[in-house]
Amino acid sequence: MKNDLVVKDNVLINASYNLEVTEQRLILLSIITARETGQGITPESRLKIHASDYAERFNVTKEASYDALKNAVNNLFERKFTFKEQTDSGKGIVVKSRWISQISYIPHLAILEIIFSPAVVPLITRLERHFTWYQLKQVAQLTSKYAIRLYELLIAWRNLGKTPILEIGDFRQKIGVQDNEYKTMSDFKKRVLEPAIEQINKETDMTVKYEQHKTGRVVSGFQFKFKIREEAQETPTGENKVEELFCKINDKQIESYASKLSKQHDLSDLAGNKDYPAFAIWIGNILRDKDSVRPETAKRIFTALHTLTNFQK
Repeated sequence: MKNDLVVKDNVLINASYNLEVTEQRLILLSIITARETGQGITPESRLKIHASDYAERFNVTKEASYDALKNAVNNLFERKFTFKEQTDSGKGIVVKSRWISQISYIPHLAILEIIFSPAVVPLITRLERHFTWYQLKQVAQLTSKYAIRLYELLIAWRNLGKTPILEIGDFRQKIGVQDNEYKTMSDFKKRVLEPAIEQINKETDMTVKYEQHKTGRVVSGFQFKFKIREEAQETPTGENKVEELFCKINDKQIESYASKLSKQHDLSDLAGNKDYPAFAIWIGNILRDKDSVRPETAKRIFTALHTLTNFQK
């Protein structure tokens, strides 16, 4: 299987939506296709998804891939998501958007053409803010829509190995559980949470467990703790010394990259009490001299830099 990177702004990672497995897979393939153009995309860009590509990446039959693409024309076009956005005044607002502004299926070529909505485009191409990446192969064998979303939510906390306490109502919305579904906690655990965790533990690079938190006698939230298996702890290119690829970057590039890296969620635990400018200066010093910090810290910085530059190519 191809070693593709899915890269999303954390606004999209933390959005609330309900997509079926095939629909999530098509969105992920579209994100990868957008990245592979090398030219960036706009709200007018047509992204082509081939049935053969879908079949290969998700290990399904050609017939299943044809059905996924054909059904998407009606189903995926109607799907919406909700996310939070900060205004210039610093206030948070809730935004609702479609995923797709235009979609069509070309039967004789078995190709799906997708145009992302204007709200989605910056959330899969903009890396000036926090973003999360993971390898498509990690979710390719997941057949639970809840497992895919849970994996995404967890991997955003990769460097800490645990999430904060996720309030139950917000958590349900993010993984796509409707208000009228699995209302009792026992049903939610049996039908959603535990099967999703079982799949993640079996099919991905992650081993996860959860703790429930109560307000009085009522479960009010969950905290997840997880580990990434050592054999899967590879950089996006599989290289052990990513920093060697960047030994020739100049001071102007260092300042630009350090500024962007300082705002990445994956590195936020390294910031301590530093604000963004101070954190960026600290990162810049590491890019100039990787031996100024512990090897594992330097590797994290350079791995994040590789992901950033690889995405922007």
